[in-house]
Amino acid sequence: MEAIDGKWIVRHLTGRRGEKAQLARAIGTKPDNISKIISGVRAVQPEEVPKVLEFFGYEVRPSAQGEEPPRSTTAQPVKLISWVSAGQLVDHPAIDSFEDFPSIYAADLPPGRWIALRVDGTSMNKLSPPESIVIVNLDDTRLVPGRCYVVADETGAATYKAYDPNAEPQFQPRSYIENTPAPVFVGAVRVVGRVYRTMLDM
Repeated sequence: MEAIDGKWIVRHLTGRRGEKAQLARAIGTKPDNISKIISGVRAVQPEEVPKVLEFFGYEVRPSAQGEEPPRSTTAQPVKLISWVSAGQLVDHPAIDSFEDFPSIYAADLPPGRWIALRVDGTSMNKLSPPESIVIVNLDDTRLVPGRCYVVADETGAATYKAYDPNAEPQFQPRSYIENTPAPVFVGAVRVVGRVYRTMLDM
C-alpha cells in the first residue's frame, strides 16, 4: 500500500469546510497538525495511520504486503452509474433505474441522494484526474463559490466544473493545462448535483 502522508491525505480530502477539523478529531490531534502533515512539516504517526484510514472509509485489518485495504463494510454504497465529461459538454442517455449499476463505497457522507461518476478529460485535473471517480449529491444544488458541480444545459449535455460567480460562464475548469477552454452552454444551465469527493485508485 502507498504511504499515508500529506499528499495521500490531500487526494482524499473533498475540500468541504471543516473536514480538516473532523480528521483532526478522528485521529486525536489538533487541526494545525493536519495542516503541518499536508505541508510536509509533520509526518503521520504510526499510531495515527489506522485512524486516518478509517476516517476515509477503509477497513483496517492485517493484509498481505502491497494489498490495498478494502472499503469499510460500514461505508455507504453509491451507484457508479456513468462517466462525466471534464471538458466540453457531452450528451448522456437517460437513466430510468440505478439498480443494475455497480456500487462503490464511500464513508462520512451527509444525507443525500448520491451517485458516482467516472471522470473523462483533463479540465478538472487539479481536483479530479482522468479516470478518478467523483461522488455527487443530487440533493445539493445550492451554488457556493469555489465548489464543484455537475451541470447540464438545455440540450441535456452535462459537464463537471467549478462554480465562479464572477466568471463567464460561471462554471469553469480547474486544470494544470494552460488555456483550458471553458464549456459552451446552450440556454439555461441546470445544476445536477454538487461534487463532494474525488476518489482515485492507485
